[in-house]
Amino acid sequence: MSDKFKNKYRIESARLQSWDYGNNGAYFITICTKNREHFFGVITNEEMHLNETGKLADEYWVDIPNHYPFIELGNYTVMPNHVHGILIIEKSDFDKYVDGTNKDSDVGGGDAINRVCTDKRGGVTGEKNPMFYDNISRIIRWYKGRCTFEIHKINPGFGWHPRFHDHIIRDAGSFERIQNYIADNPKKWNSDKFYKKRRLKK
Repeated sequence: MSDKFKNKYRIESARLQSWDYGNNGAYFITICTKNREHFFGVITNEEMHLNETGKLADEYWVDIPNHYPFIELGNYTVMPNHVHGILIIEKSDFDKYVDGTNKDSDVGGGDAINRVCTDKRGGVTGEKNPMFYDNISRIIRWYKGRCTFEIHKINPGFGWHPRFHDHIIRDAGSFERIQNYIADNPKKWNSDKFYKKRRLKK
């Protein structure tokens, strides 16, 4: 494993409950389909074969860094009824300070900082609104929404489970194990916790 992740993403357990999901770090994400239906394809001979819906789920996961440049992708896989992936947040200090603004227009001076400090957007939740910041929740909302919009053109019955699973990766050893788990997921489908025999009706 690269030295890049050694001792970089270690977070003491006492901080986990109050962890800011906009902070730099590596996150293991799992997103399931509605009722764990097999919307994305089938696994045969221990390999995942994506259908047209699965190809869209794959395409838009790869597209995440194009919309969120502070994100780097670790391993990921689209399974019949869920998506596993590692998202690595790598923000500069300035990026972290101007979360929620148009960085293309704000970069370049104190006006950007003033706008961030005085901005009152966020609705009834104010500054705690998860959509106000560039964080994991916002990224997953974008991904699920984009997939849903495009997939409904093929299959109007498609849907996601309303929540997603996330796990903070705290050290290099965990990062390596999760990378391998994701890569090996199709080979171990029958023993996967998200395995479900029933497939989507045609």
